[in-house]
Amino acid sequence: MAEAIFKPEVHKLIHDLVLYIHKNEPDIEKSILVFLPTFYALEQQWFLLKPFGECFKVHILHRSIDTEQALKAMRIWKSHRKIILATNIAESSVTIPKVGYVIDSCRSLQVYWDTNRKNDSAELVWVSKSQAEQRKGRTGRTCDGHVYRLVTRLFFNQLVDYEPPAILRLSLRQQVLLICCAESRAINDPKVLLQKAMDPPQPDVVDDALNLLVHIRALEKASPRGHHEPTFYGRLLASFSLSFDASILIIKFGEIGMLREGIVFGILMDLQPLPILSPFGQENRFVEYIDYYYSGNSKDTGLGRKEMLYMGNLSAFQFWQRALKDKCRLERLKQILKVDNEENAQILDSKVEEEWCSFHYLVQPALHQVTETYDEILHSLHRVRPKFLVISDSLPFYYDPYVWHTCQLECEQKGETDTLAVEDEHLELDSELRRCVAVPFAGCSDYQMDKMARNLALIVKEMRTQVTEDASEERHRFLDDDRRHVAGGASMCKFFINGLCNRGSQCLFSHSLQAKRPVCKFFFSLQGCRNGDSCLFSHESGTTAISCSDLSLCSQDDRDTDAASFVRFFPDFSSDGYILLLDDFDLYFSTHISYHYDSSCIISTSSQPDPLIPDPSGIKIFWGLSHPYQTIMSRAGEDTVPWSKVKCVLWFPRFDHEYKEGQKSSIQTFFEYLAIRLLAESLQEVVVILTMNNIRFSQLQVEKLARESFFLLRESFPFDESSFGQLFDELTARKSMSTSKPVSYVFDLHPPTEVQFGDYKMLFRQYLHPTLCPIY
Repeated sequence: MAEAIFKPEVHKLIHDLVLYIHKNEPDIEKSILVFLPTFYALEQQWFLLKPFGECFKVHILHRSIDTEQALKAMRIWKSHRKIILATNIAESSVTIPKVGYVIDSCRSLQVYWDTNRKNDSAELVWVSKSQAEQRKGRTGRTCDGHVYRLVTRLFFNQLVDYEPPAILRLSLRQQVLLICCAESRAINDPKVLLQKAMDPPQPDVVDDALNLLVHIRALEKASPRGHHEPTFYGRLLASFSLSFDASILIIKFGEIGMLREGIVFGILMDLQPLPILSPFGQENRFVEYIDYYYSGNSKDTGLGRKEMLYMGNLSAFQFWQRALKDKCRLERLKQILKVDNEENAQILDSKVEEEWCSFHYLVQPALHQVTETYDEILHSLHRVRPKFLVISDSLPFYYDPYVWHTCQLECEQKGETDTLAVEDEHLELDSELRRCVAVPFAGCSDYQMDKMARNLALIVKEMRTQVTEDASEERHRFLDDDRRHVAGGASMCKFFINGLCNRGSQCLFSHSLQAKRPVCKFFFSLQGCRNGDSCLFSHESGTTAISCSDLSLCSQDDRDTDAASFVRFFPDFSSDGYILLLDDFDLYFSTHISYHYDSSCIISTSSQPDPLIPDPSGIKIFWGLSHPYQTIMSRAGEDTVPWSKVKCVLWFPRFDHEYKEGQKSSIQTFFEYLAIRLLAESLQEVVVILTMNNIRFSQLQVEKLARESFFLLRESFPFDESSFGQLFDELTARKSMSTSKPVSYVFDLHPPTEVQFGDYKMLFRQYLHPTLCPIY
């Protein structure tokens, strides 16, 4: 079989064929679908079609193109012939109307597990007959169709009938782990279950996956007759909806107290398209856009190309959150005071965000996808409560140090992207785009990105070492015997390795094959080294700054309940401050807290209209206040809660209905009203503690709702029911790894600065205190 390489002659052949079809097909609405194997091949074909913009509208279908842009390929043009350049993503996922011709290059990019690189790799292969038939089926659906296959009939008949299934090509690490984590003992043995597959993998492939999982402590080694048992770490890896490597990276970041940034990194590893705009066919511009967000030196940080890409996109996500989303959150709080305009405000927010992302070279759907997946993973962790979640507060790095951004919009001429199809022909009349020229949007030291870069390099190095060190231990032992006599000597000359050293005996580096070899810069990156054991450079990591063997933080939080953990957030008696218990209907928790704290410093509110029970001694109680509006948002003269003296706010939510959306609405309203109150009174130092079952906290996505009102989770700890009263909020943990317990969650308010968003506090103050003069 000939190699499936894609030569320039093939591009020329496709180009000539497109022109031939266009010349001989009178129906301009019939489009041409071209199947190409790689993104690079799409770009090269597009370059050939650029000079024919008056004849063709070119659409690109690739996983890196955002959905909104890809959907434009569905449009039927009456003035130009539509050309769709696509990879195998168009084989079965979409039906494009009026495809009259298919040009099939009969090549595909196939992903496989590279045992040398210990990483996923890709190679060009010939398609199978079944794939070719699938591509043929893209035409002839809504009009007459023709297919051109760029191989001879004799060669086509020699193609395999079906492509090899993924189970025979890819690493089975994640699949084996998922099987071992199955609850049923009947199906949790991967050796037995996988042999029942239609295309069972080789037993040594399954053994390799099991050995690796045991080595990284995701599984416990079984006895000769027993099954491999998953550890807590292994079950946690299996619970994430991400790839195996992305899941490991998240936990590694969690172990060093940077969980939330690690979650974003993990999502970016699996995401396409990425948040930073990648103009098709303009690699130089894409690199320029990355530099706008992160321009660190890879030599200083030790990061590879992929890591630098993820660093830039992390910075872009942080920038979007701080510069735009904080503004949207603030506007939403303002709209609460103007209920009649709330719907229009939401529409305005969406339009403003779309324009803002365009100004700053960002892909809006990608940013939303990161946010949705982030919340999904974070709240799944709240069900499990690993120790690294407890030690990792939610204050994002973009809050420290604070960097504000002022847009400077200028118009720039449209460039080469004009040859690609746009949604509306009238848009082509506008030859200018507005862009923000206040670049860079973030520097290397902003958002603590330099710290993130160092930790990312160390964690990736540890991950790469962890994957390969078990398989290479025997080789290392063999080499160590030969290297003892040169230990401590000069390192091997990297030019000598390649046969390029011209200094001979005068070279300061060693020319001995037993000398210590220079470290391979590719091996300790996400890209990996393609040469594997045959690489002339060293794959030995030496010592790592982060211990991969210490998994003490990757275990379930098993701390004992302690009354002191709760009381330590109450104000000192010398501070003349109060704790405020909101909506304590029957004063149940107020009574219990008064046993551990001065009752004269406790204020409670209750929706109960009359004091039907005796007041606990010394507690100040406000009766008949509905929660949360009357307890929090009552204007001056309508309540007597001394907010200026409140230092700590406590709430033990009790839900009168089972409807989850109603419960979420109650939580959201509580945080919105409380944010307005604390901002109006300049009470940013007030500590807010919610106590509820951790599973309900996860179900209602409380951390997300709090974040939307500038409340960030500082810490959490088990609630001591024996000291402060039973919570009466029991939920069943259905998964074996989940835990169900009452937990106190501590939130701090982190409002946006007035430097960037103006004196917004004045608006809230004037609403709650309409009779007061403005305070400057």
